Amino acid sequence: MHGMRWVVAAGLLFLLALALQLGLLVFAAYVLIGVLGVSWLLARSWTQHLYAERRLVDQSAEINDALDVAVVIRNTGPLPIPWVVAEDYLPPAALRQRPPRLRVEGKRLRVMLVWGRSSTRLRYTLVMLMRGFYQVGPVILEGGDLFGLYRRFRVETHPHFLLVYPRLVPLLGYDLSSRRPVGEIRLTHRLFEDPTRIAGVREYQQGDPLNRVHWKATARTGVLHCKIYEPSTIAGGTILLDFRREAYPTRGEPYRSELGITLAAALANTLYEMGQQFGLVTNARDAADRLRAEGWQVHAGAFSDAAHNRRAALAQAETPEAADRLQPVVVPTRRGPEQFELLRETLARLELNDGLTLAELVGEAGSSLPGDATVLAILAEAPPETALALGNLRRRGYAVTVFLLILDEQAGTLDWGRLLAEGLDVRHVPSEEAISGVCQAMALR
Repeated sequence: MHGMRWVVAAGLLFLLALALQLGLLVFAAYVLIGVLGVSWLLARSWTQHLYAERRLVDQSAEINDALDVAVVIRNTGPLPIPWVVAEDYLPPAALRQRPPRLRVEGKRLRVMLVWGRSSTRLRYTLVMLMRGFYQVGPVILEGGDLFGLYRRFRVETHPHFLLVYPRLVPLLGYDLSSRRPVGEIRLTHRLFEDPTRIAGVREYQQGDPLNRVHWKATARTGVLHCKIYEPSTIAGGTILLDFRREAYPTRGEPYRSELGITLAAALANTLYEMGQQFGLVTNARDAADRLRAEGWQVHAGAFSDAAHNRRAALAQAETPEAADRLQPVVVPTRRGPEQFELLRETLARLELNDGLTLAELVGEAGSSLPGDATVLAILAEAPPETALALGNLRRRGYAVTVFLLILDEQAGTLDWGRLLAEGLDVRHVPSEEAISGVCQAMALR
């Protein structure tokens, strides 16, 4: 844009000099037009030979981890490039948020001289302060002529996507070797049996496994007898996480939403350690699904001819922020280490959404809630329709435990009352420090 203005000005100056027959001014106009032409050719040649490569070894991290990032800027042309502005893109929201989700140590933006057929490096460190799914890159390169009349922007390297896992809060004072399930109620059908609780003995029947033989009763009576176990209570739990943006006012953010994710990870970890099943149903948005559907806007190696400044070039590299997903995110209720890793990765990618309310989520994903697992609902608020939806689950035979993420207990009195009126078990979680006690109380009740 600035270069075009200079071309127009030089053309007008040349026409004016010809009209007035000013020889010296005509010569000056010739020189100016020549300088502009050479500057344009050099700027175009320099930027065509610029390339970048990012080196980021780890694609996942824990909170408070520090990852080193190296960006190699390479000039494949024979001529030196007098100035290059290189910046590695990071999501602005993660840096501007208070407190920030990421901290940058070092320089991810640098002005440098790149000699012909050589390279230079841009180094910085990323400190992960909160869980999330972050886009690192692409690299925005800006170059131009010596006078700054022509500026061209180049987008280099495909972005890396970095997964930061939620924190796992230990459950202090709880015996993880216990086989007692979380959120227990009696089942009308003997779906499971608890081998730690013997209800009685009976005579051996064909097909009974040897590990059920009651040897003391057999020795006493002289006839094979087997143990009868009590029917198991409900085993495991399905986490029902309300992550609708309206439920989390700006005043309490990002503390309350991150508290909900941490609580969900702690519950899943408890059930995993106990060898029980666990799953997740939420109205949140999965950042990975958003990127698969929408992608990022600029392809690597493309010149941003429409960008006239750095802000416009960076905006072209930014991922769209649409947030109206209407389908729930579901991790089916299962057990095992692979299940835990899947659920933890899903929790790391979740973002606040403007889609389904929790009542609509229960109606949409009701079939994903198995009857042999407790529904562990994590809420930031409980309007009447939410309390009614959870009460209906209880009346349909589900065991439901509700965790209220209310920082001020008095402010949540109305929400608490609605849930108690539906006959639900309600737990108050005001802080991360309270998670251990809440989980312990629920597991041992």
